[in-house]
Amino acid sequence: MAATTQQPRTLTTREADIQMMLAAEVHLGTKNCDFQMERYLFKRRADGINIINVGKTWDKLMMAARVIVAIENPQDIIVQSARPYGQRAVLKFAQYTGAHAIAGRHTPGTFTNQLQTSYSEPRLLILTDPRTDHQPIKEAALGNIPTIAFCDTDSPMRYVDIGIPANNKGKHSIGVLFWLLARMVLQMRGTISPGHKWDVMVDLFFYREPEEAKEQQEEEAPAIADYAEFSGAALGGDWTSGQIPDAQWSADGTAVPVATGGWSGDAVVDGGWDAAAAPAPAAVPEAPAPVPTGWD
Repeated sequence: MAATTQQPRTLTTREADIQMMLAAEVHLGTKNCDFQMERYLFKRRADGINIINVGKTWDKLMMAARVIVAIENPQDIIVQSARPYGQRAVLKFAQYTGAHAIAGRHTPGTFTNQLQTSYSEPRLLILTDPRTDHQPIKEAALGNIPTIAFCDTDSPMRYVDIGIPANNKGKHSIGVLFWLLARMVLQMRGTISPGHKWDVMVDLFFYREPEEAKEQQEEEAPAIADYAEFSGAALGGDWTSGQIPDAQWSADGTAVPVATGGWSGDAVVDGGWDAAAAPAPAAVPEAPAPVPTGWD
């Protein structure tokens, strides 16, 4: 009796997401560990690196997606990243979910100073690193704004309402986390069917070096066509004075006679140029006589 070959089991959505997170090294933490992050640890490696439980990371991503979907106006959500590795992911997340992105340095007083032009009152704040984005966390705490943040093993959890345990220091890890969160939000909103694959690639959320982006733009630029060199032979020879017609045409269309003889001394007045008569002086008008006023 022939042995039946077992077909490979299809991975569920949770298992496929966890496999992607493991490939992006989302589970790798640091050697230090905050006491509030101990509940999310899986184990500690021999070299001292803490391993994060990616199952709890996926659960916290689902919780954060439910909170984001509960806000009616997506523009009331601010997603922010001061670190360069998370700026492109933040902009892409805001593009697909409709949130407001702040990539770069946070201006102090954005959430507290009403006199600033950039003042805003968001209903939800999403951050990449609580340590780097400490200023918006403090301002959100003063304004009673709920905060979601990706927290590493050594990240401070003060004023963070929903901490997603993950590696927030790698560019691939940050990109995968924002891609998963954006896909979960769109699935809960009904934009994407739960069983279908999202057609947006995760590579769009990854940080790109400026040199790599410049090289790709140069490769995608259309090649300049090589034109044949036009030499004198191709143009019918060099232009010489013999090709100029004897008769030159004036503006009115009549032929202008060309002088046949050159300039000679016969045309010069006898005695040289100095002997020529001086031009007549121009007449100067006389000033009118003063009118008597009778006061003399």
